[in-house]
Amino acid sequence: MPERLPGAVLFACTMNAVRSVMAAGLMRHLLGHKVFVDSAGLRSSEPVDPFVVSVMEEIGIDVSDHRPKTFEELEDSFFDLIVSLSPEAQHSAVEMTRTMACDVEFWPTLDASIIEGSRDQRLQAYREVRDHLMRRIKRRFALDLKPQV
Repeated sequence: MPERLPGAVLFACTMNAVRSVMAAGLMRHLLGHKVFVDSAGLRSSEPVDPFVVSVMEEIGIDVSDHRPKTFEELEDSFFDLIVSLSPEAQHSAVEMTRTMACDVEFWPTLDASIIEGSRDQRLQAYREVRDHLMRRIKRRFALDLKPQV
């Protein structure tokens, strides 16, 4: 029997411009308003990475209006589950649990922004991260759902 869905999930990474943006966008796309989803990073970042916008648009998800934020800038600080996607974010997520009761999971995920090469090679790295996160989200939350519109 699948686990009950958490009420609120935070995806966390280092800059909140690539991995956590993709994960939050995918989760919202799959579950609509059934779960509150947010994302944050350890450090401030420029606006969302343009490669993220491109690979998410390929599957019909618009993240172009995402504005990166840090843990300190979160409007809501109550989550049932924090999923950290980088080792640095894992440390901060564990620290957050000192003041709130929530589960923390570490999903090691490649930072596609460090991949060098042609535009096509870089886009492929971002697609691989997106697809990895999609599989991980579906498996973790026992999802075999069509996207919510």
